[in-house]
Amino acid sequence: MTVNCSLWQENSLSVKRFAFAKFSEVPGECFLLFTLILLMFLVSLTGNALIALAICTSPSLHTPMYFFLANLSLLEIGYTSSVIPKMLQSLVSEARGISREGCATQMFFFTFFGITECCLLAAMAFDRCMAICSPLHYATRMSRGVCAHLAMVSWGMGCIVGLGQTNFIFSLNFCGPCEINHFFCDLPPLLALACGDTSHNEIAVFVAAALCISSPFLLIISSYVRILVAVLVMPSPEGCHKALSTCSSHLLVVTLFYGSGSITYLRPKASHSPGTDKLLALFYTAVTSMLNPIIYSLRNKEVKAALRRTLGLRKS
Repeated sequence: MTVNCSLWQENSLSVKRFAFAKFSEVPGECFLLFTLILLMFLVSLTGNALIALAICTSPSLHTPMYFFLANLSLLEIGYTSSVIPKMLQSLVSEARGISREGCATQMFFFTFFGITECCLLAAMAFDRCMAICSPLHYATRMSRGVCAHLAMVSWGMGCIVGLGQTNFIFSLNFCGPCEINHFFCDLPPLLALACGDTSHNEIAVFVAAALCISSPFLLIISSYVRILVAVLVMPSPEGCHKALSTCSSHLLVVTLFYGSGSITYLRPKASHSPGTDKLLALFYTAVTSMLNPIIYSLRNKEVKAALRRTLGLRKS
């Protein structure tokens, strides 16, 4: 279906309104996708909200590890909420348009939450490294002040990169077509709509994505190398098992998030295809956010106990 842009342009070089491409021309497929994505969205919202609430209301979980986990849960709520509602609307309605300002706002929040998660996952890896490699100094090195500063730096980096990337993209002219071949305002599909030669812009976006994704990832790798070295010299198998079990959930979340993000933003342009990009974007916006609370609650006895207490209090 071709979208008519003639009514959506202020002039020939400034598109005032965009439209998202349809997922499918088959109504049954759209309804099935709507149902699946809505269920994942509700599970993600409920699971992350419950984990954040359980941590906040359980004094026994007021530790650095759970402080960062609560931040991650709140972040995931914002991350999915910046994309999924508009996607759901596009699936069941012909109102698939979004204003230039609305598109810029969506891009800012999506980038903001995404970069913040990259940095927060690195802070969580550093926390585990300090807990396992320097247990005697852990309380001083990961004090409340240090944890608060790490969280603020993560959120601040997300805000700075989000503002910079959004301003960079929307300083370009969009002269049509105005249909975004995606289900939200992401960087690559919007660059494809910009006027003229955008090769330099694409290189700048790639470099920024590489730095924002690879820098926290290298910090995570270095933390886990130190953890692995410390685990290998532990005298007792019980200590090794406990150390690895505290890291397994975080490692799984890192693999899911960084794996899908790297494939999306760091692979060569020639290998991009709209269908693959949409599937990958659906994975890291809906699926990973749904899986995170499941991973942390199923693999952590303290979180499960806190969730049971929280739900018990609600029932009473």
